Amino acid sequence: MKTIFTTGQVAKICKVAPRTVSKWFDSGRLRGYRIPGSQDRRIPREQLIRFLKEHGMPLGELEDEAMGKILLVGTDSQVQLSLGELMPSDDFKIENAASGFEAGIQAESLHPDCVIVDFAMGRNESLMIAQNLRRNKDYTESVLIALLSDDDNASGFDRTLFNETFRKPFDAALLAERIRTLVGRRKQIA
Repeated sequence: MKTIFTTGQVAKICKVAPRTVSKWFDSGRLRGYRIPGSQDRRIPREQLIRFLKEHGMPLGELEDEAMGKILLVGTDSQVQLSLGELMPSDDFKIENAASGFEAGIQAESLHPDCVIVDFAMGRNESLMIAQNLRRNKDYTESVLIALLSDDDNASGFDRTLFNETFRKPFDAALLAERIRTLVGRRKQIA
C-alpha cells in the first residue's frame, strides 16, 4: 500500500496530465510537500483521498484504502440496521458474519479495519474469534470491539484482546462515532 505519490502517479490515478496535478499542487488545492533542493512534489495518500472526495472525483484504485471496512460478527439485525444508517456507505463498507467460521471467511476477503463481536453468540466463540484475529499478523492492527450483555461479566477474560467494550443496551450513535475515531486513527497510521 503506497503512502506517498509523485505527481505522475497522481496523474495516472486521476487520468489527467502531470502538469494538471502540478497546478493543483501549486495552487494549494492538493496538499503535499516538495523534495528539498528539487522541484519534485510528493502527495501523501490521505491528502490525495481528501482532494478526490472534496472534488467528487472517483477514487479508483484508492477506493478500497479510503473506505473503512467493518465486520459485524453475531450481531442482531437491530445493531446491523443502526450501524448501516449511521455509517455512510460512501465511507464505510459493512459486512456481517453469523459464526466464527463465517467471520474467518469474511475477514480473509474483507480485510476489516474494525471487527465488532457480539457476545450474544456465546462467550467462548466470541473470545475464540478475537484470539484468532489477534494471532493473525494480517489483523493485529484491526480494531476489535466487544458487545457485552448484562450476563457477560467483564472479569474472567482478557480484555486486552479488545480495543473497546460496549455493554448492551448502548447508544448506536456513540458506537458509530467510536468506530469512526478508531478506524480514522488506524487509516492515518497505516
